[in-house]
Amino acid sequence: MQNPVKQKLKNGHKTVGGFLQTLSPVAAEIMSQSGFDWLMVDLEHAPGDFANLQAQLQAMNGSGVVPFARAPWNDVVAIKRILDTGVLGVLVPYVNTREEAEAAVAACKYPPDGIRGVAGSPRAAGYTANAKAYLASANAETIVMVAAETAEAVENLDAILEVEGLDGIFIGPMDLASSMGHLGDPEHPEAQAAIAIIEEKVLASDKFLATIATNWDKARSCFEKGYQWLVLMQDGASLRQAADRAVADFRDTFGEG
Repeated sequence: MQNPVKQKLKNGHKTVGGFLQTLSPVAAEIMSQSGFDWLMVDLEHAPGDFANLQAQLQAMNGSGVVPFARAPWNDVVAIKRILDTGVLGVLVPYVNTREEAEAAVAACKYPPDGIRGVAGSPRAAGYTANAKAYLASANAETIVMVAAETAEAVENLDAILEVEGLDGIFIGPMDLASSMGHLGDPEHPEAQAAIAIIEEKVLASDKFLATIATNWDKARSCFEKGYQWLVLMQDGASLRQAADRAVADFRDTFGEG
């Protein structure tokens, strides 16, 4: 098992991808054929489960895109089941301390580096066909990323960045702003100041920096700062935006309805 995105990140390259939140294998298949480096199936803010996570990964087969998943929580059982479907990267939400970051890494790693349960039968190991090769390479090739999305995480970021086996930090701007008393307002000056602190510290470390960009101007700005991993679209939100634009164009032109 080799993870081309992990190699790109180690080499300092920029990568792009999207969130999959509609539970649709068709959406996963379409987006996997668009040239993204990776796609992330969202199990935190979407109503998906492990079965439809696996179905979406199957829809990506043969495309070359690297599959990620966002865990519903920093939970060792959930992370184990996510990894057994065959994802090569995990985003763990709401990590606020060094201890929580260490727990996230341990959940993603087989012994002796962690506590991930071992089985050669799941899809990740080719239903036993590739078990030996998978078990030998999974610890090194799986990307472990945690979300810094609270004021507490910002306060503890120096210690979090010291965690061995942690690859990247994802800034969750909406939750971060909300934790600081600015619900749904990531552009608030206090939230932006916290984001700047995270940027400075992560970019000075050996971890990659990640976030979500809602438009290309934002993405370009982030990449120019040194971000390496950006969500450029979300399947449901992007479909909604395209539908809104189509209807608006019609109403603007003909004024009917």
